[in-house]
Amino acid sequence: MTPDVPTPAGGPRLVTTRDGLREALADVPAGPGAHAVGSAGGGSGRRAVVMTMGALHAGHLALVRAAREVADHVVVTIFVNPLQFAPGEDLDRYPRDLDGDLALLAGAGADVVFAPTPDVVYPDGDPVVRVAAGAVGDVLEGAARPGHLDGVLTVVLKLLHLVRPDVALFGQKDAQQLMAVRRMVRDLDVDVEVVGVPTVRDADGLALSSRNAYLSADERRRALVLSRAVRAAEEAAVAGGGAADVRAAAQAVLAGGEVDVEYAALVDPLTAQDVPADHLGAAVLALAARVGSTRLIDNAPLMLGRHDLEHA
Repeated sequence: MTPDVPTPAGGPRLVTTRDGLREALADVPAGPGAHAVGSAGGGSGRRAVVMTMGALHAGHLALVRAAREVADHVVVTIFVNPLQFAPGEDLDRYPRDLDGDLALLAGAGADVVFAPTPDVVYPDGDPVVRVAAGAVGDVLEGAARPGHLDGVLTVVLKLLHLVRPDVALFGQKDAQQLMAVRRMVRDLDVDVEVVGVPTVRDADGLALSSRNAYLSADERRRALVLSRAVRAAEEAAVAGGGAADVRAAAQAVLAGGEVDVEYAALVDPLTAQDVPADHLGAAVLALAARVGSTRLIDNAPLMLGRHDLEHA
């Protein structure tokens, strides 16, 4: 498909270069003092970005639709970021389908799609200076995939500089990524609002992921133990259970599954560190497991011990 031109049937404008992106953004400029999150349209020029690695599914489209609700102009980035893949991970076989992605985005509300190649994002090769996730990146995904969140934050910061959005939307499914982005924005004074969007699931409960395409029918059946563990943890929290009860509920379900669990943790959403037994308030259940050769994650934001205090 020819780059830097509108896609067919009134779809979003596809750009693949920095110059093309600048030209496209000039046509849909963001404006200061834009309307508040929660309102739609209004002609204020509020710009949103949704960052993806392509192979789009309904979860990505939910992010785009949410972006359209809070902004006048929506930019979607499609870039398989090599910095967040460790040696031996699935960079080369990660699914790529730009034409299919553009067809899906045509009806989702995107105005511009920025789909650069690595030499556009990293014109000097691997960057010498990178963003470090710090303590947030040392646990869970960071422990299982060293350097992963550093690579995520480096490309997120670069894309924020290139797109210059007022608001950036990320899926809650990648909970630790969302934590790390929020912390980077806070600690480095990045002038953007970060919005988390709830996880989208298939009818059988499996959290949508581009990697689900790798699963055989039997592996998909086995993978459902992750969503069952999430539901068990949510039910324990709603019933007033503490941190130990929530952990135990999830672990009991996982123990009966046929997957290789890498971690099952209940963590503080600000630090990604394990919450203490007497923790009250927000927490995140974070799970990771291998099903065959495919690595999947799932999670749930929870509220512990606060159901009767919300209106106090």
